[in-house]
Amino acid sequence: MSDLLRIAVLYGGPSGEREVSLDSGRAVLQALRGLGLDAVGIDIQPAALQQQVADSKAHIVFNVCHGAVGEDGLLQACLETLDMPYTGSGVLASALAMDKWRCKQLWRAAGLPVTDGILLRRGENAHDLGARFGWPLYIKPNHGGSSLGVSKVTGPAELDAALQCAFAMEDEVLCEGAVIGHEATVGILDGRALPPIVIETPRAFYDYTAKYLADDTRYLLPSGLGATLDQQLQTLALKAFAELGGRDWGRVDFMISSGGQAHLLEVNSVPGMTSHSLVPMAAQASGMDFPELCNAILRTAQRRVKHG
Repeated sequence: MSDLLRIAVLYGGPSGEREVSLDSGRAVLQALRGLGLDAVGIDIQPAALQQQVADSKAHIVFNVCHGAVGEDGLLQACLETLDMPYTGSGVLASALAMDKWRCKQLWRAAGLPVTDGILLRRGENAHDLGARFGWPLYIKPNHGGSSLGVSKVTGPAELDAALQCAFAMEDEVLCEGAVIGHEATVGILDGRALPPIVIETPRAFYDYTAKYLADDTRYLLPSGLGATLDQQLQTLALKAFAELGGRDWGRVDFMISSGGQAHLLEVNSVPGMTSHSLVPMAAQASGMDFPELCNAILRTAQRRVKHG
């Protein structure tokens, strides 16, 4: 990477994932500077983002702004208008990855296996969900990440509170039937799939606390699923990511039934880069330390830098 190129690391922002993004941004900034690169950090303010990027005198952006604005296509569209190369997926793929329901519809149409679910809009009747999916089931905001607003519902008495929690965050809510088995994830870096990770938590499910705060969450790497299923997950992750038009890097999440059937959950187009994060963990297992991972992600965007 040329020392003449200045890198703006974008993080923070207004979403519920702000604190996680700040942690990611600090880690990436430290890694890039440790490599001797000219990197500056920007805690984004959406209304002033273009001016913030212009004032930074950057030539390229490393985006680790999670959630709304940073991950849903808005930040990407802003950077496109500036003709500013940036890491990660473009406008359309970012927007689709953030929209769980429409992402699943696209995968389903492509013949890829997805979890069973329906989209609920504010005011619609939701009283037959137990009859349709059985218990337990999951209620989650259709957009967003880090399991914010997500509830595991084990019976009818819990349903109204779960719906209220999710609808407090947005007007579209996803209801999904539970897949009893393992939760797994596959990181993607520059066209290749990283080793799968199986996630185990003593909590009701892999919620915000289990992801970022708890010390008793277990990350199995090797996954323990066996070489055949590992390879199936990696192949499916690459197909799912490509179907959305994803590029550079990301993470694909799965539920795996007790019978070994993989079901796609969602794509994270700007995965976490914290001490608890999964892509750095998988990269480490494949022989790449954190600074090397950051540099590899940066190189994918460097290809889009226009010289002269």
